[in-house]
Amino acid sequence: YVRTGNAELDRMSEAGLAGISNVLTMRTSVEPAAPVGVDLETDPLGFFPMLYWPVTPEQPMPSAAAYTKLNAYLRTGGVILFDTRDADIAGFGAATPNGTKLQSLASPLDIPALEPIPEDHVLNRAFYLLREFPGRHAEGTIWVEAAPEGELADGMPFRNLNDNVTPVIVGGGDWAAAWAMDDSGAPMVPVGRGFSGEHQRELSYRFGVNLVIYVLTGNYKSDQVHVPALLDRLGQ
Repeated sequence: YVRTGNAELDRMSEAGLAGISNVLTMRTSVEPAAPVGVDLETDPLGFFPMLYWPVTPEQPMPSAAAYTKLNAYLRTGGVILFDTRDADIAGFGAATPNGTKLQSLASPLDIPALEPIPEDHVLNRAFYLLREFPGRHAEGTIWVEAAPEGELADGMPFRNLNDNVTPVIVGGGDWAAAWAMDDSGAPMVPVGRGFSGEHQRELSYRFGVNLVIYVLTGNYKSDQVHVPALLDRLGQ
């Protein structure tokens, strides 16, 4: 995760990634190492297949050297999940201070055009079949690399980079808070109310699992051999 300079938020990022790591270890063959906080100015990025980057209005802008390193990271297979943590009050864009800051942070990055995640995107089915991607907030959508103009949606809308994985994912779900667990494995942050809240947290775990599997395995689930079984399970 990217260190923001906000100690409380950085602790939540670490707890959130530790929590989703526990879920991955229990449910999949992925066994993540402990989360690592990254200083974009001084730390190498090539060891990490994914960076979780929570956005705050007050976090400093990286230097030009850091952006050079970030762009090299994105060009060589890295993925950044930007989390504005404000899906409860705004959609994607500059409607909130966090959204405004995101635009500033992302401007120097070499990233493609984005679009709301389409229904047939591989992230929807990398492990679980998903139709929504809540975190602590159930509202909002996530944005991924847009399909090239004129290309039919077939699960492979990506450039021939990053193993056909979108280099950035943008949303405001506050996923780290929903994933965060204490040392006993208990959730640290309330999500929703009652049964519906626990269902929302479960969906947030499933999104985290899909995200990591997608980042690690690429776009293999777009293979047409999977389509009949998936459509049958979706009732389509």
